[in-house]
Amino acid sequence: MAAVRIPAYFFGIPFGLAGLGNTWIVAGRDGDVPTWIGNALLALAALTWLAVVVAYAAYALPRPRALVGDLVDPVAGAFVSLAVITPMLLAALGVAPHNLGVGRVLVDVFLVLTLVFGGWITGQWMYGRIDIDQIHPGYFLPTVAGGLIASAAASAVGQHTLANIMLGLGLICWFLLGSLILNRLFTRPPLPAALVPTLAIEVAPPALAALALFVRSGGRIDIWVTLASGYGLLLVLAQIRLLPLYLRLAFAPSLWALTFPWAAVATTALRWITGYEPPGHRVYTYLVLAAVSALIGGIAVWSIVAAARGRFLPPAAPPAAA
Repeated sequence: MAAVRIPAYFFGIPFGLAGLGNTWIVAGRDGDVPTWIGNALLALAALTWLAVVVAYAAYALPRPRALVGDLVDPVAGAFVSLAVITPMLLAALGVAPHNLGVGRVLVDVFLVLTLVFGGWITGQWMYGRIDIDQIHPGYFLPTVAGGLIASAAASAVGQHTLANIMLGLGLICWFLLGSLILNRLFTRPPLPAALVPTLAIEVAPPALAALALFVRSGGRIDIWVTLASGYGLLLVLAQIRLLPLYLRLAFAPSLWALTFPWAAVATTALRWITGYEPPGHRVYTYLVLAAVSALIGGIAVWSIVAAARGRFLPPAAPPAAA
């Protein structure tokens, strides 16, 4: 019987939902919206993560070559990191506020797994001799997103030295990989259509850096938050020029690559709104929430419709030879 193939980029689905949950959690803590909405989104993200992990394990574990193939794949390998980054984020947001001890243990476990995977895939990229045309913004996920989210998560559970270590890891990897990725995007042929949604990941590193610095500073807007946000503003504006590319895309599950980066940008915007409280700040909060919820909700509805029509999952893998 043919097995249902679960691509590694499916881990971006719970990652995007967790990002949206974080946005609503931040708004809820400021008293602008009910807190149960953010908690419900985190619970949905956790269930989705569990479903994807079980489905991926059911496909990959009986086929070690498929699992190894994903891990060493120069295009898909980076997305496997989301299997351990997402639960780390969920533990910091959804568990630690209710039970700090359990939350800290979960954060530490998945932080270590994130660090180990980041080190392994960095070594793989050195060993594997990647063609520059295979590089895409998803390369930010294992070490940059992983490091910066780990920093914020460690701060949330009171482990400030660990938070600083992971902040350094995330920032330095961002500086190094950012130059490499932009060089590929500036000077090489356009990304294939399936990878065009990963262009949105360009906005994630500055947003995540700002959020990690916000958590580290207790919510204050300091010079470091300002610097990260300034570069983030440039990349957000650059996305306007990419709209024609996005609008030409047909539906594919890879569109979920759009979700977490924009949730991170929305969460950063809410932090700035809270920090300054300009006149009409609640209106700005609701506009940000409406925009990011419409984007991610629209992709979710599109996914459900595609699944109902049997167009969401890739073709089944052929049976393994005896």
